[in-house]
Amino acid sequence: MKIAPILALAAVLASRHAIADDGYGYDHDLARQALEEGRILPLQDILERATNAYPGQMIEVELEREDGVMTYEVKVLAADGKVWKLYYDARSGELLKARGRGR
Repeated sequence: MKIAPILALAAVLASRHAIADDGYGYDHDLARQALEEGRILPLQDILERATNAYPGQMIEVELEREDGVMTYEVKVLAADGKVWKLYYDARSGELLKARGRGR
């Protein structure tokens, strides 16, 4: 078992949310407020959904706002070397789209 990927995932899980500056001044305080108000699901819920649907190693997670909808973007490295980008509605947890690249 490799330590670096485990530590990276642990850091993501510990944060309870990930942030991407979308040009609107979006930051961790707004994400925390959205989580506390129930406008978005906790990151842990999204990661469980992603892991169940696309087994592999989580390599990156971002919380973004696209067209007024808050989304979690999760990148997964599958065992076959393919990298999946999964887009989840941050409020409902619905998988909006999945894109795969690589082998």
